[in-house]
Amino acid sequence: MSIAIITGSAGLIGSEASKFFAEKGLEIVGIDNDMRRIFFGDDASTTWNRQRLESSLGKQYKHLDLDIRDQEAIAKLFQDYSKDIALIVHTAAQPSHDWAARDPHMDFTVNANGTLNLLQATRDFAPQAPFIFTSTNKVYGDTPNRLPLIEQETRWEIDPEHTYHTGIREDMSIDQTTHSLFGASKVAADVLVQEYGRYFQIPTACFRGGCLTGPNHSGTQLHGFLAYLMKCTVTGKPYTVFGYKGKQVRDNIHSADLINAFDAFFHAPRVAEVYNTGGGRYSNCSMLEAIKICQEITGKALNWTYSETNRIGDHIWWISDNAKFAHHYPNWKHQYDVPQILREIYEFNQERWEKETI
Repeated sequence: MSIAIITGSAGLIGSEASKFFAEKGLEIVGIDNDMRRIFFGDDASTTWNRQRLESSLGKQYKHLDLDIRDQEAIAKLFQDYSKDIALIVHTAAQPSHDWAARDPHMDFTVNANGTLNLLQATRDFAPQAPFIFTSTNKVYGDTPNRLPLIEQETRWEIDPEHTYHTGIREDMSIDQTTHSLFGASKVAADVLVQEYGRYFQIPTACFRGGCLTGPNHSGTQLHGFLAYLMKCTVTGKPYTVFGYKGKQVRDNIHSADLINAFDAFFHAPRVAEVYNTGGGRYSNCSMLEAIKICQEITGKALNWTYSETNRIGDHIWWISDNAKFAHHYPNWKHQYDVPQILREIYEFNQERWEKETI
């Protein structure tokens, strides 16, 4: 029996990973205690997605309502499965800048201490298993905001002569920058994953994602940009754009494209790797461009307002350079761009969202 332990298994990336690796023949042990509901309210609860997994995967999926901060419970879980553990995919996190500032202790213990518990359990009981961590581009803080940016009609863009024009590489410094407290806790986790790999020769990888998205995302105002934007367009809920004239740029990677990258690493793991992973030049948009696409897909006008105040540590322009990962795993390619992602989010969630407004 080969086991994949997946944290945050009812979330966007965790549920996609659970379904994908179950289809590949692995037994899935999912860890998720729906803290997303605590962070962002009932609208962000992942219960519906957990129930969907349990229904579709049946006995191949075992759900555990565990808190990754519980060191003893995590250690016992890993000890119980031990050598049967073939893969660990760690997606559980507190993902919001704003929320981290309100409760730094909760943020750090979930993101950093929780990751430490999982790494130590892997070291003790399953050091042979690849450990995949969903890190974040926020480890670079607001350093990207110092890049030479040019204002265009609907977006900010980087100087075409700049070395990062094809996207930001892993050689950008993570020092002397404003991370936000969320970014700092993810830096701690990211470095721990690298160090457990390098120091103990465990196959680990940090995937530093930009905007991870897809139809299973329980988007909220504080996290889940494209999914929440589409939800507001469908339901008529008001949406606020924070700063930068709405021209801030994000690359967006579909959860399925990210999981295919995880699978490539799983089959040919390396030690202590770090990859910037996003939509790159293939899949990116500004806020204004995303609003326009949502309105075109739904045939509805988004009820939105603008606030001059940007979020602390927020990026004006972020596009990932995926070249390092593509060099290591040349068979991996993007399959989804922003219009495809938004249309799939709409088609998958339209009926459920419209029922919520009745």
